[in-house]
Amino acid sequence: MHELSIVMGIVKIAEDETAKVKENAVAKIELEIGQLAGVELDALNFVWESAVKDSVLEHALKTIIEIPGKAICADCDREFYLNNIFDSCPNCNSNFKGIIQGKELRVKSLEVI
Repeated sequence: MHELSIVMGIVKIAEDETAKVKENAVAKIELEIGQLAGVELDALNFVWESAVKDSVLEHALKTIIEIPGKAICADCDREFYLNNIFDSCPNCNSNFKGIIQGKELRVKSLEVI
């Protein structure tokens, strides 16, 4: 379950950023997680509470923005949405594509108090 290490990384980012502005807690955190990032949101939500205990994120309101997977076909140049990294182009059935979005995993914003 690598989601625990992901949450611990998010805690580290939040602690570093609150220290920069000399604050002690985060009121709100907004995360962007792509559908192709390999993160199981249920697992992330499951470990969140125990991972943020006694940290600046303990009482923070967490919002997750899911970014849909999107690719461009290398053969016919069509842009298309995909649910899985191995989905083929709906236009020409090619498996050759460039991922445009959906692999994101970032802290979009922190509201400190």
